[in-house]
This record gives sequence, structure tokens and C-alpha cells, in this order.
Amino acid sequence: MKQEKKFALVSVYDKTGIADFARVLEKGGYEIISTGGTFEVLKKDGIKVTPVDEITGNPRDCFDGRMKTISFQIESGILFDRENPSHVEEAQKLNVPKIDIVVCNLYPFEEKPGIETIDVGGPTMIRAAAKNNASVLVVVDPADYEEVSKVVKVSKVSKELRQKLAAKAFYHLSFYDSQIGKYFSEEDFPKEVTIPLRKTNVLRYGENPHQKGALYLMPNTNSPFSKLKHLWGRELSGTNIGDIQAGLETVRQFNEAAACVIKHLSPCGIARGSDAREALYFAIEADPVSAFGGVIVLNKVMDLEAAKNVATFKNEREENIDIVAVPDVTPDALELLKKVRKSMGVYTFGEIPTGRSEQWDLKYFAGAVLLQDFDDNVEESFQNWKVVTKMKPSEKQMKQMQFGFKCVKAVRSNAVIVIDKDIPMTRGIGSGQTSRVGATKIALEQAGDFNKGGILISDSFFPFDDSVKMAAKYGIGAILEQGGSVNDKASTEAADEAGIPMVFTGRRAFRH
Repeated sequence: MKQEKKFALVSVYDKTGIADFARVLEKGGYEIISTGGTFEVLKKDGIKVTPVDEITGNPRDCFDGRMKTISFQIESGILFDRENPSHVEEAQKLNVPKIDIVVCNLYPFEEKPGIETIDVGGPTMIRAAAKNNASVLVVVDPADYEEVSKVVKVSKVSKELRQKLAAKAFYHLSFYDSQIGKYFSEEDFPKEVTIPLRKTNVLRYGENPHQKGALYLMPNTNSPFSKLKHLWGRELSGTNIGDIQAGLETVRQFNEAAACVIKHLSPCGIARGSDAREALYFAIEADPVSAFGGVIVLNKVMDLEAAKNVATFKNEREENIDIVAVPDVTPDALELLKKVRKSMGVYTFGEIPTGRSEQWDLKYFAGAVLLQDFDDNVEESFQNWKVVTKMKPSEKQMKQMQFGFKCVKAVRSNAVIVIDKDIPMTRGIGSGQTSRVGATKIALEQAGDFNKGGILISDSFFPFDDSVKMAAKYGIGAILEQGGSVNDKASTEAADEAGIPMVFTGRRAFRH
């Protein structure tokens, strides 16, 4: 009895290792069908290849190549059920080739989005092969060539491997199609959305050591995480990723040198300075107790003078920093940081972009995702601020308020903070509280003597006058809050009685 021919269809954009893999398939008894650039690569490497048009009967490269693999012969050869006798008989009668392996990966749409880069034939044969994975191996990732080569040599493929490759194929299609949907969409919030994500690295752990975690990026993102480089020390955990992101969202608001020390997604110290050294010094001094085990994020290059702050924190206070994440590090600064603490992670992420490539700010809630606009362009709201007390804030106080409002929107709600009366730095931070007066009390107690003349800032309105009266007892010099409470009059009267200027922003700054 004449042995039935078996075919492998090979058509890939990423040609990494494809010639070696095709040679394994050839030795395994497969006849190779191929198209276009892949055909030329394999032929040049001495592999016997059948051009796809000899199978399909389609004119070669008709309609500028739009109809290379789309055909009854190809799709039938992938899809017919090998376990169904009538399918097998029908395939033989119709001279349909038995395509048992499909090797295909798609053009990265993010590199050149447009009508002509939308692949139709590739996704069709990938989908067909993935559907019929019980009989057909579908390989979309060059990283799988080695594993597939081993099973091809012994002609034994497990159900688990078939399903794993099929799942990867469907994810590959989904990733690809989601980008095309975004390319065409002009809606703020489409009815159905798929977010394309590509894994960049497996993390040390998630939020806790017993939780696994991995970092994914969107294609074409200009997020600093796309340029994240590990220079020294510990690998990142999910907690570190969250803290770096919180730090980035804080310092990216400032054109001047700014520094932030983050703990558990919330700043424990934020400051501006004439340079990175000064900004980092004040950010650490804002709350050196909480800075222990924290994450430092800067918006400027860390030079030697800035790095000396970290060394001083370690040597004089005997306190440690876990992660340093900055746009760049000078060589001498890196050498100093290496000596400060062997396990301290040092990372760079390049210049922070002024704009965002992402359309939405995403927040995940088990089984549900909130898509929303980013809370940006805060400076545009400054012109809408309203002085509501008899006492007017000074020009210096207004500038400190503007700095402080950018700070409070980086703090987890309910958030109330105290800003130094002269230096653009936080002195007290009350974050993540369920009551606003509780957040106020924490911020005031932490600021201590620096309350005298300081600026109290709230991320929302004061529902009662209790926070204002408490601020007056601590000697606060000015207050900034949202306004809009039914008890605004009581708060305003309390401020007037204490002689404290108060300003309403008219803009809430919640962060959860």
C-alpha cells in the first residue's frame, strides 16, 4: 500500500530558526509547502519546498498577494477530521493534501499599522489548525521549535502539547486582531474590547512571595516600563512594579527635578529641587522613618551627588532602600549604589514621555475592568480655583498649593497632606483612610513643628468643619480643598475664625 504523503505548511514573518526547523520536518518525512519570503529562505538553504500555488491552483501572487493561501485545498487539508472515515475518503477523492503541521506567525501590526499589513490568509490557517489541534500541530512561536522538533523525530505528540500550542495560537490571533480593532476604532469606549499584552518577564513574585507574577506590556507603548533595565541588585516583585508606577505617576507631573519615595503604592515623601540631589534629599527627609525599605523614583538622572543621599541614609541612619528607579544613572553613581547595599535593586527607564500612548487608565476588579481617562492636565484647573475666605493666600502660598495639589493626587484616598511653608516638599501624609478627619489627624501629627505656616491639602472636600478646626490648632497657614460639600459654609467660617486662607479647587483628586 502506497504511504500517504504528509505535509507541513510553513509561512512565517519571524524567520528566526525556521530553516533548521524545516530541515527537522523534512527529515521527519514531511513535504514542505511554503509561500513568499519564507519559500525563498528555505529554498536558498537547500530545503525542498513546494510553492503554495502548486497546491491551491491559484495564480501566483494574484491581487498583490492577497490570495496566496486562502483556498479550498489548503483549508480543507488542515481542517478535515482524520478520525472520521468519510472525511478521509472525501479528502482522498478531492486530492486534498494532508497538512499535519502549520508553522505560521503574523506580521507585527504595531510596527506598520495599515490596511495592507492586515493578514487574512495567515490567521485563517492558524485558526483552522488550532481548531483541529487533535490532528494538526500549530506552531506560532519560534521558541517552540525545539520542543516540537523532539516530538516530530519520534512521531509522538501528547494531547497536552497540542492543546498548549493551540492555546498559544488563539492568543496570537487575539493579540493581532485587537490591535487592528484599535486601529479602526474611533469610540472612547467600544462595546467590546480586547487589550493586547505581551509578556516581558516573569517577576520574582506577585504582591506576596507565595503569589506568582509576570509583567506584560502593550504594543507600541511609550511607558517607561518598556525601557526598564536592571542594572544591579534584586529582581522585581509585583509590589515593586506597583511602587515604581506610583512613583512615576508622581514625578512625571513636574518639569523641575522631582523625587518620590514610595511605600505600598503611596508616597511617604515627595519633593522638588534645583537638581536631583536636592529633590531626593528633601523627599527622604519628608519622612525618613517610612522611607525604610521604600522605592525611590526620580524624574532626572541620578548622579553621584544624588546617590550620596542613599549612602547617607544607609550609613548615618542605618536605614535601607529596596529599589532605585530613575531615568538613568551615571557610572560613578552606580558604583556607589552597588557599595551601599548588595541587594538594593537599581533600574533605569529612560526619559519619562510628556504624553501617553495608552488610551485608557485601566483598573482591574476580579472579573471586571474599569476603563477611564487619565487624570492628567491638572495645571489647567488652577485657573478655576476660588478663594472662599476673607483672608487671601499669598503668592508663595498659592505656589505651594499648586505643588501640593500635584502631590495629593498621587496619594491614596482619603488623602490629606501637609506641605512645608517654604520648601516644595511634603511634611505630613495621611493616606488611605476611611475618614477624612482621620487622614487629617495623621498628616498633622506627622508634620509636627512643620505645621506652623504649612499648607494643608485635601484630595476632596471636608464634609465637616472638624478638619479645619484641627488644622487651626496645629498652626496651619493655609488650606486647599475641593469644596462642594453641603457643609462648605461651616468649614469656611471655621477658617475665617482662625484667620486661615482657604481655596476651593472644584476638582476632586481621588486615587484608589
